[in-house]
Amino acid sequence: MNKQQYIEAHKNMFWYTPADKKAEISDALLVETILNDGTLADYKSLLQVLGPKHVAEVFFSATGRQKQNYYPEIYHFFSLLLAKYAH
Repeated sequence: MNKQQYIEAHKNMFWYTPADKKAEISDALLVETILNDGTLADYKSLLQVLGPKHVAEVFFSATGRQKQNYYPEIYHFFSLLLAKYAH
């Protein structure tokens, strides 16, 4: 599965994005949306699509406003998980 197929499979999470703009969803938005609103199975499939190291890079590169977009408990959990297994 590639990134576009993954987005199409999870299009209900991107309801606010027009259909013609879904191809332009950035990795940062994809990771943020899946971690905040997805299930553990969604997270595992995201790792298969983007790779654990890239997901960790995107997650840890969020600063300022982007970092605040994550729910605090989500940010804490995934910062521990990704630091241990993907970084």
